[in-house]
Amino acid sequence: MSTLRFLRTALAVATAAILPFALAACSESGKDSAAGPAADSAGAVPTAPAVDGAPSTDKPFGPACAGVPATGAGSFDGMAKDPVATAASHNPALSTLVAAVKQAGLVDTLNNAKDLTVFAPTNEAFAKIPKADLDKVLADKAMLTKILTYHVVGQRLAPQQLESGSFDTLEKDQVTTAGSGTSYQVNGASHVVCGNVPTANATVYIVDTVLMPK
Repeated sequence: MSTLRFLRTALAVATAAILPFALAACSESGKDSAAGPAADSAGAVPTAPAVDGAPSTDKPFGPACAGVPATGAGSFDGMAKDPVATAASHNPALSTLVAAVKQAGLVDTLNNAKDLTVFAPTNEAFAKIPKADLDKVLADKAMLTKILTYHVVGQRLAPQQLESGSFDTLEKDQVTTAGSGTSYQVNGASHVVCGNVPTANATVYIVDTVLMPK
């Protein structure tokens, strides 16, 4: 065999041996580069939220909840860190209630108690009371204390417990509740407009009418 033919034969054999490995390497490299962007892209896609057919009562609920700040001390997370009187002071919709609690000297009583439920009237709830009558109540500490403690139950109540219940208040009288889902009434006339709001020592149900003891 001539030297030229020998070189051509050797070159052909070497090419045949090397080519499969080169193709395999290119194929593996292509897989890696393709997998990288795909994984990144998949990781960037948020998981779709679970769709629940019914509103959850494990969280605050009701139309007035939309007015609660998303962040800060007045948010649901912020209120959950503070005792109830302090938490209420961060909610502008409860400013009349907070002023009444201070007037009655009940801030420490409410903040230091454990496991309460508070039915908290909004400013609009107090505005339903004629001004002369409201001023009279605010000036009478004993009467004011009686009314405010009537809004407080000495245990934490879950929404399900409000479906049909009667509960002793700190005022020693009882409130009755009824409803289901996310719609509840207290004493048949006061509606829960933002319920199941957690604070450090109480669960708050914000209501649209002031409750009056017998």
